[in-house]
Amino acid sequence: MLWHSFGTIAALLQEIVNIYPSINPPTLTAHQSNRVCNALALLQCVASHPETRSAFLAAHIPLFLYPFLHTVSKTRPFEYLRLTSLGVIGALVKTDEQEVINFLLTTEIIPLCLRIMESGSELSKTVATFILQKILLDDTGLAYICQTYERFSHVAMILGKMVLQLSKEPSARLLKHVVRCYLRLSDNPRAREALRQCLPDQLKDTTFAQVLKDDTTTKRWLAQLVKNLQEGQVTDPRGIPLPPQ
Repeated sequence: MLWHSFGTIAALLQEIVNIYPSINPPTLTAHQSNRVCNALALLQCVASHPETRSAFLAAHIPLFLYPFLHTVSKTRPFEYLRLTSLGVIGALVKTDEQEVINFLLTTEIIPLCLRIMESGSELSKTVATFILQKILLDDTGLAYICQTYERFSHVAMILGKMVLQLSKEPSARLLKHVVRCYLRLSDNPRAREALRQCLPDQLKDTTFAQVLKDDTTTKRWLAQLVKNLQEGQVTDPRGIPLPPQ
């Protein structure tokens, strides 16, 4: 209904474009933020509906949201704007469709997610990490991230920073997505080899035992991750892991 009614999508896009001048310099008000987020909520409905999703992508509508994901202001109007924009992308990746993953990879969503994962609010970090997780769970997405050392190392560096931060300010929900990202990376042979060197110690010891005590799923993922990294390693008689021959 929204997509096919005359002028509606154009009006919603106009609401989005109208606040671009308020992004830089960052002068966005709460009223402006609320108004554009209402438009984004309607676009999220279009993005999540199976009959309109392909047309939504073909029209490159998500690109109108990318400037919002580039913002770094910590004020509430900007945080709300980023979170709602991430919600639209999150609605797309929930469908597990190849078309969505291909679109996001070719439009460079990963660096935007990584930036938010590093410096956003807990809720924004959670949604951004969920988006990265869904991209990784797709074979094309995993191959893309592990294709070059630069891509993999950027992802691994941000995930490592998040683990360190989570050890100081625990969040079971965010930790769950971080662990799932690591576990999926360990499915790639080259990434698995690199993770043997760079997996944070906090994921190997009991740092998160209390946070995960009631979360059997994440505990199982974490155990599988450690097992994946141990497999294929050669151990000498003194118990020191040696690189595979």
